[in-house]
Amino acid sequence: MRGDPTRDPFRPGRVEPPSERPQRAEVVRALRLFRPHARTLSVVAGLIALSALAGVASPFLLREIVDEALPEQDLGLLAALAGGLVAIAAVTTVLDVVQGLLTTRVGQGVMHGLRTSLYAHLQRMSLGFFARTRTGEVQSRIASDIGALQTVVTTTGAELVQNLATVVVTVVAMLALDWRLALFSFTVLPLAVHLNRRVGRLRRRITAQRQRQLAEMSATVEETLSVSGILLTRTTGRTREVVERFTAQSDGVSRLEVGSEMAGRWQWSLITLTMAAVPALTYLLGGWLRGTGAALSIGTLVALVTLQAQLFRPLAALLRILVRLHASMALFTRVFEYLDSVPEVAEAPGAVELPRPRGRVEFRDVTFRYPGADRPALEGIDLVVPAGTSLAVVGATGSGKTTLGYLLARLYDVDSGAVLIDGRDVRDVSARSLAEAVGVVTQETFLLHASIAENLRFAAPGASDEDLRRAARTAQVDAVVDALPEGFGTVVGERGYRFSGGEKQRLALARAVLRDPPVLLLDEATSALDVRTERAMSAALREVSSGRTTITIAHRLSTVREADQIVVLEGGRVAERGGHDELLALGGRYAQLVAADAERSAVEPSA
Repeated sequence: MRGDPTRDPFRPGRVEPPSERPQRAEVVRALRLFRPHARTLSVVAGLIALSALAGVASPFLLREIVDEALPEQDLGLLAALAGGLVAIAAVTTVLDVVQGLLTTRVGQGVMHGLRTSLYAHLQRMSLGFFARTRTGEVQSRIASDIGALQTVVTTTGAELVQNLATVVVTVVAMLALDWRLALFSFTVLPLAVHLNRRVGRLRRRITAQRQRQLAEMSATVEETLSVSGILLTRTTGRTREVVERFTAQSDGVSRLEVGSEMAGRWQWSLITLTMAAVPALTYLLGGWLRGTGAALSIGTLVALVTLQAQLFRPLAALLRILVRLHASMALFTRVFEYLDSVPEVAEAPGAVELPRPRGRVEFRDVTFRYPGADRPALEGIDLVVPAGTSLAVVGATGSGKTTLGYLLARLYDVDSGAVLIDGRDVRDVSARSLAEAVGVVTQETFLLHASIAENLRFAAPGASDEDLRRAARTAQVDAVVDALPEGFGTVVGERGYRFSGGEKQRLALARAVLRDPPVLLLDEATSALDVRTERAMSAALREVSSGRTTITIAHRLSTVREADQIVVLEGGRVAERGGHDELLALGGRYAQLVAADAERSAVEPSA
């Protein structure tokens, strides 16, 4: 849990107000998302223009009906004009359907591009980013924030253009009918625009707060409803506190949803009331003008009031869309924040491939400090591991053993010095090539919610069934798999919790062995195994390690006795190095660790 360590983790956190960023730049950036669909959007714009023009034709036909066809009792003209009204309705309906199809395709294309861009960018982020960021927060940005943008991206843009086109065409038509009544109709616009801007700013602020609260709630669900979370809450008796925490967060979301829905409701009521009063006042003004002898036919007055309704409907929709867009910028801001985050470990331009790597590993004067740490985790590390040999790294907890492995796999970059494979700095090697060269098995085993075969093939998609069985035998887990009713087709469950810790680690070892990397990094990979299984697997690992460079990070020293080279880390520095017998004879730090390990092993069960 990030934040103040004194804060109760089951108390809801305070939602900070969103930071104000230049909105114009965000709008421009959001519009750029539509650039790949420019051709389709131009077709949509044409359809919108045709629909708007067809829509304003109806009041002119209505004027002819009132002024000509009805007074003259010309049934032929009346039939033609009525048919025209029906034809206009049919044409606009067809245009709207086609336009809806195209805009939905464009919107989904934009959504797809935004989702995949964000996911791909997050895949490039360093391990440090995910160590600092809660998983639920990341999921909220992808699912909740982008999901909330769906309506905005899919239909709002087209609605905006359509209503804007209708407003413009209608304004021109009203001016053409009678400029005096038209100008009177426009008096509502300044008030509507002013109130709309106020509501928009309020909605954006509330939307940002709501999404932050949703992210908090998503993180709570992810943490407390996982297998690990349930085990923690049940075994610590904190179920009631967890429910109270979620209840408080859900209540906060509900309050913000109500606030978002009610924001500007009184202002909108005032706008609606004004728009409803204008037609009545227009009839009054028209009657006064006719009484003064002004040239104004009844048909023109009826047509103009009809156009008013045709103006105010899209105008009200346009104002609401602008409020929606204003609020959506808070969502774009949250997505752009992640897209703008710079990976701490990035692939260098022109990164090279490792040609048939032999597996020589070198740490050359390596120093590394975790961000915010008081002292370096590693300092002045000089190590050479010849190809095909084995290195064991031992030391007390916090001595820097795991960090050394992280730097080799380039999960972090060194602050100074270099980590090299076959003489090439890992910072100059492509990520895929480095992953193919270094196989990693960590202490914290992660298995996908999939079958055993799918978990193993995640590392080697082209592996055959025989390859899977061979890797399982090497990792001493074939008997476990064969005992299962569905064998390799057995689903491992959420994070592999249907297996014991030792079984999960052996499956992870099988996954690494399946890739056949020239460098094998084992970070406490046998820590969860009992003594008998560890001895059997150690023999298997000796066979697997033949001809490949093996770096073993171990706390249990019985697994490192036969390593070609043993390094003892203390406080991030190399304290001792040599073979097992040599270091034991020195009677130094390694000898102390061996003695302590022997005492622990004496009390551990052998099976």
